[in-house]
Formats: sequence, C-alpha cells, structure tokens
Amino acid sequence: MLKTALVATTAISLGLIGCTAATPLSERYQQDNERTESADGRIVEIPVDERGAPVSFTGTTEYGDPVASDDYAGQVYVVNFWYAACGPCIVEAPMLEEIWQKYQDDGVAFLGVNIYDQPATAVAFAEDNGITYPSVIDVTDGRVKQAFAGVTPIQATPTTLVLDREGRVTARIIGQLESASILDVLVSDALEETT
Repeated sequence: MLKTALVATTAISLGLIGCTAATPLSERYQQDNERTESADGRIVEIPVDERGAPVSFTGTTEYGDPVASDDYAGQVYVVNFWYAACGPCIVEAPMLEEIWQKYQDDGVAFLGVNIYDQPATAVAFAEDNGITYPSVIDVTDGRVKQAFAGVTPIQATPTTLVLDREGRVTARIIGQLESASILDVLVSDALEETT
C-alpha cells in the first residue's frame, strides 16, 4: 500500500513539474522577446554562425503536387513534422495555422511533413482542423525527415523548425508547441535577419 502511494505521489509530482516548466518560457517569450533555450532543450534558437548547411529535400504533398526545398529559396519558412493520430499535433494545429495566417503576406511559407499517414488521412486532418498549408506525405520512404535529421535533431513528433532565407534551420521546437507566441517570436526573429 505504501509503495503504491509513493509511486502515485511521485508520478503526480513529476507531472506537475512538467506542466510548470513550460509556463515561464512562454511568458519570457511573450514579455521580453528574449533569445533563450529552454532547460530541457525543447526550444532552441541557433545563432547564424552555428547553423548547418541548407536543407535540401523533395517530396509530394497530400494532393499529389511535387514540393522541394528550392520552392522556398529566399523565404523564411516553417516545417512541422506531424501525423493525424498524434494528440499534441492536434492541439498545436490551430496555433500553427494562426502564425501561418499572420505571416503569409510577409512571404513566410509553412510546410507540414506527415510521417505516418496516407494522403486521404492527411487531407481529412487538414479539413477537420482548418489547416490551409500543404504537407509532404513522407510515410513511404522518409526522405524528407532524413534530410532534416541530417542537420538538426528530430527527436519527437511533433517537431517544428524555422528556416532562414538560405534554407538553414534557425530554430527548433521539439514536442508540442506550447503557445502561438513562441513560434511568432521565432518567425519574427528569422524575418528580421539580413542575408
């Protein structure tokens, strides 16, 4: 009985620690636009002189259209790795769409990379969640995920990356996006950079 109570107390404590850890970071981003890295490495901005090579990829969207890194040359863009049954992907979908809507007139592009589903499932997810940007269907060969994993860790789904105008990863969010304001700051920072 004591052992069960101890395990339950520990699980609750760890859950509370996880919940409270994200709040201060989100508030810091909202309040002072400070460049930072979260304590657990989930949100990282990469200084210009530490960025790897531009990411090069080709794929096909859920609508059968070809897509490639060359399509985004000279643009800041966001890449989000996801799949339809992923709970955190569902939670963050409206936040991604919000930032896409905010910045598309500034020339910022968004691209999803669906790592698990067939096109019909990805289309249904987009319709159900109001997502208007395309996604690569990467389930068959994983080429797009491999291209990005070659330059930055893709440790969890979802993972969101911001790329600069040269096609290099400037920031990454590993796991669920906690608030739209975090991505807003990362995209804004990338837009402010000169090439």
